[in-house]
Amino acid sequence: MVLQEIEYFKMDSSLLRTRLRALRDKRGISQEALAAQMKLVNRQALTDIESGDRKIAPAELAAAAEALGTTVFALTDPLQLGEEGRFSWRQAGANLQELDSFEFRAGQWIAAFRHFNKLQGVAINSAVHRLGIDITSSYEDATAQGEALAAKLELGEIPAEKLPSVLEEQLSTLVLYVDAIEGVSGAACRIEVLNTILVNRREILARRNYDIAHEFFHLLTWETMPPQRLDEAAIADKKYKRIETLAENFASGLLMPTESIQKLVAANGLPTENELPKWISLAAPHMQVSHSAMLWRLVNLGYVTQSAATRVRPLLALHASIEKQQTPALFSKRYLQSIAWAIDEGEISVRRAGTLLNVPMENLPELFRQHQIYCAFEL
Repeated sequence: MVLQEIEYFKMDSSLLRTRLRALRDKRGISQEALAAQMKLVNRQALTDIESGDRKIAPAELAAAAEALGTTVFALTDPLQLGEEGRFSWRQAGANLQELDSFEFRAGQWIAAFRHFNKLQGVAINSAVHRLGIDITSSYEDATAQGEALAAKLELGEIPAEKLPSVLEEQLSTLVLYVDAIEGVSGAACRIEVLNTILVNRREILARRNYDIAHEFFHLLTWETMPPQRLDEAAIADKKYKRIETLAENFASGLLMPTESIQKLVAANGLPTENELPKWISLAAPHMQVSHSAMLWRLVNLGYVTQSAATRVRPLLALHASIEKQQTPALFSKRYLQSIAWAIDEGEISVRRAGTLLNVPMENLPELFRQHQIYCAFEL
């Protein structure tokens, strides 16, 4: 079994080096200690392995896996995400054991995309815009940064419509629509130079759009304001609670630019307090945001007073129409194109692709068709 696992290592030695370093750091094991357990002549030998100046022998790899409390397969399988992956989950009351399992599965999806693109020679480099804000910035600054980025990315009058495709096509940031476990609405993930946003496709359209914008903020500010793995952990911590509120204000500016709201007011008039719930029931679906988000955006722009918003907010549900909204197809076109390529090239079997995607093998052709992808394989 070890010899079979070593074959994976031969495919991507740089991945092995990354995982060795990441796992050694996580375990708090020094180079000297790990070198001794691997029976290397000295610490420099391990330094050379981790830097790529020396190959690792199969026996040394097996010893390293044992010392790090893992397996050779976990260190070398390119279709798993090792310690190099970092997640931030938007969730409320999710079962933590189920979340751990779901995170492992999500890591496999992301690792597969990275691996198959590398095999194709496609460079992945999620273009990261730097926001000019930090933990001390005002909420108004965060909103302004969202607006400015919407303009820079040319998201148009209704940014929510274009945001997912712009993220994938212009910024090399994956946006994957998935069937999440109960309590999870989405997540952001960073591995090396690849950014990913996971979205629970069963959520309503307005919530999906908000989650994408919110997680986009975390990806943009990960180094300066790293998010918690679980966003509910921010509730008891003033620092992280502030980061989450900055993210909410950024999302508001990104999805509802001032110019777009001004056009709505110009076209439909400025409503009185009594007319406000009905006005919002038309404006919010137009912008593909929630009624509550639209209300508070109007407050921030000075169209509605905070006291009026407080009185009106309980009435919004009475004026909200129940709209039939189409559930997006699983994953994304760009993502499934990489899986289709891998199947066509024999890099992954149809059966293993179905297991990876958690989709019955007989349903794979329909999934590809939903994204208008041709995949020449037979079941």
